[in-house]
Amino acid sequence: MSLLIDSISKRFGDVQALDDITLQIEPGEVFGFLGANGAGKTTAMRIVLDILRPDSGTIVWNGKLNTELPRDTWGYLPEERGLYAKMSVLEQLVFFAKLHGVKPKAAERETREWLERFRIPEYADRRAEQLSKGNQQKIQFIAAIIHDPQVLLMDEPFTGLDPVNAALLKEAFLEMKNRGKTLIFSTHQMETVEELCESIAILDRGRVVVGGSVREVRRSTGRQMVRVAVQGDTEMAWLGTLDGVRVTRRGQDYTEAEVAQGHDPGSVLKAALSRGLEVRHFEMTDPSLEQIFIEHVGQIDTSERTLAPKAARA
Repeated sequence: MSLLIDSISKRFGDVQALDDITLQIEPGEVFGFLGANGAGKTTAMRIVLDILRPDSGTIVWNGKLNTELPRDTWGYLPEERGLYAKMSVLEQLVFFAKLHGVKPKAAERETREWLERFRIPEYADRRAEQLSKGNQQKIQFIAAIIHDPQVLLMDEPFTGLDPVNAALLKEAFLEMKNRGKTLIFSTHQMETVEELCESIAILDRGRVVVGGSVREVRRSTGRQMVRVAVQGDTEMAWLGTLDGVRVTRRGQDYTEAEVAQGHDPGSVLKAALSRGLEVRHFEMTDPSLEQIFIEHVGQIDTSERTLAPKAARA
């Protein structure tokens, strides 16, 4: 029942968009595609959907090639807006559902239920052009799942959403997962990946540079991290003086540091207590996905929370 992306390559002129990538995504799994713009995430999803054909390799779902599967196997939420501006929300969602063989009455019932869940039932008769970008995104999500697909692919689904709408979309993700659906999405939001995804693949220039379960990926570095906060000492200058300890982040809530292999992370706690400090928080953890991404691909522009490839570093 797994989705097997097997040795897929795709070239556009002189650009090698995908270079022999292989991934296996389990049924009922939430899977994250990570990578800088142009890394190949959208191309990979469009090949899975059979919108594009690979130069080599195959896509198999439930033992069948994707080229042999019915269209209603898939749901797709593109990054670009794809609504009919002059049509009402209800009219076009029923239309999209009918394209996948859903009966009109069932489509209208399902549409109204989803509009209620997304807290916009009064928008059923509004034209798409009258909606905010966030509400348009929610309508596109409904369009992608209205026919109850087995696999849902989404390209940057959280782009432009405020925290409330992002939370509503995350709830919808979990509902789909609980119904046994397989969810695949790309995003630049590392916190969202750590919150929702069970497995990931980090792409760089068309190749998978890291892949596996989130836990395995975070532990694969072999690095040890600690997060510590003490009462009345936000600078914690003493932390950087400890043997084998390197401060990686200073924040209001806690200071994070990497502990070199062969050194005991607990020594940080002992050092704080020996100084008579009141420890408010102490945690031993693995590197974050953001740190791992930066190591393998490049840097994250914290002003826009978007990813910059290695070539952007100067």
